[in-house]
Order: sequence, then C-alpha cells, then structure tokens
Amino acid sequence: QVQLVESGGGLVQAGGSLRLSCAASGSIFSINAMGWYRQLPGKQRDLVAHITKGGTTNYADSVKGRFTISRDNAKNTVYLQMNSLKPEDTAVYYCTADLYSGGANWGQGTQVTVFS
Repeated sequence: QVQLVESGGGLVQAGGSLRLSCAASGSIFSINAMGWYRQLPGKQRDLVAHITKGGTTNYADSVKGRFTISRDNAKNTVYLQMNSLKPEDTAVYYCTADLYSGGANWGQGTQVTVFS
C-alpha cells in the first residue's frame, strides 16, 4: 500500500497562485505514475495533470499553460504549481499514485477555493 498526504490547498484570489504537494510513503517502489485530480460536489473526479516516473507530463486542456506538475523522486513527492487561478478551479484536489500492479492509491484531498 502507498499512503499519500496532500498539502498546500487554501483560499486565494483569482489570478493568484498556490502550490500543492503530495508526499508518498509506504510501498513507494510500486509507484509508476502520479497525478492530480479534482472534484466538485456531485461531479466526477477529473484529471488535472499526470506525470510518469520518467517525467512525461499530461494536462487537462483547462489548465494547460497555467498549471505545472513536477516530481521529486528522491523525496517521493509530486507537486502541482497552480498559477493564474480562476474561480472555476475551485474544487477538492486529490493526489493519486498509479501502481505497476495496475491499481491506484488516493490521498485524502485538499480544498482549493478561488474567489473573484
């Protein structure tokens, strides 16, 4: 099992920035890719950004050019730098670890609220 702990969420004015962090522990050798998803109440969880162990990234169209995902393999941590935030970015953000076995583990989520 992999444990994921997110931090860095909060309240920010539109146009501002936040940096989310996700620290992995446990069976970290089983982690392949990592990513960030977000979810609004009553809505499905949507991919925001994804990064492989080799550093290949993928972003949702809505965040391209504004968000940057990065990964520090030595610290077993993935980051999401969010710039030029918009009210529509408001959501609970979840970190995920994709395992070589095909499963996935999730963090507990961190709230991001952007006000105009």
